[in-house]
Amino acid sequence: MYDFSADSADCARAVEAGLSDYLTGARLSGPGPAAERLVEAMRHGSLEGGKRLRPLLVRQAAAIFSVPREAALPAGMAVEMVHCYSLIHDDLPAMDDDDLRRGRPSVHKQYDEATAILAGDALLAQAFAVLADPHCHADPAVRVALIAELAQGGGAGGMVGGQMRDIEGESGGLTEGEIAVMQAMKTGALIRASVRMGALLGGADARALSALTAYAEAAGRAFQLADDILDVTATPEIMGKATGKDAGAGKQTLVARLGVEAARQMLDDIVADAISALRTFGPRADGLRATARYFAAREK
Repeated sequence: MYDFSADSADCARAVEAGLSDYLTGARLSGPGPAAERLVEAMRHGSLEGGKRLRPLLVRQAAAIFSVPREAALPAGMAVEMVHCYSLIHDDLPAMDDDDLRRGRPSVHKQYDEATAILAGDALLAQAFAVLADPHCHADPAVRVALIAELAQGGGAGGMVGGQMRDIEGESGGLTEGEIAVMQAMKTGALIRASVRMGALLGGADARALSALTAYAEAAGRAFQLADDILDVTATPEIMGKATGKDAGAGKQTLVARLGVEAARQMLDDIVADAISALRTFGPRADGLRATARYFAAREK
């Protein structure tokens, strides 16, 4: 029987160890020596915290096709590096202006704004170096597909574009449909990429990739909706970051439109959609099912 707690904890440990080993001056240097302060800031923004849910999704999707955990780790690390860069930049005064991240000073508070910007830039660049390395996958065509998938999920039509739409929406006027599109890009696109990258590692055919994409898009909606609910209901101590900021910043969320109870009902429906998309995979997809349920039930 699948054990979500054990698998997620094991994945978090593996990602932590992998990132700690990779994010060193020796590994990051070339053609010139990596600046020590930059490496320290990259490590501060990436290590000692985080649930590592996106690498877990890579692992779980790959497991459907019998890909060993260690073989899915480099792709998972690459996704996590993109996620961590986005958090470093989101916390900047020009964006969400958060002083805390994972219960610690955000990178711009621990160092300075310029260093935080550069640390995020470097994490983004190194993520693609991880995917391009033959250690990620022996087949160059698979490595290219992984690079393209992560670039799409993190780019103008994905995470970064969603953040732009979020900023534009602070002035109000977004419809529920437009909020859903913004959130599908800002949060959902990287979750979608994580699942699809696991499928690509496993050599999924078009039909399997389509089903997993449907799951991933629903899971992304569930994660963001749960996050918006927690912004209203959780405390900063539990979350390890400021809460209640969406309303103060004029952020457009479905919770603000629907209310908490209606949003929770919608969340249950979305999770059911995600799980339904996995019906063709049987017990092999129990990991992905458990993660979708976790998204709805999480308390931080």
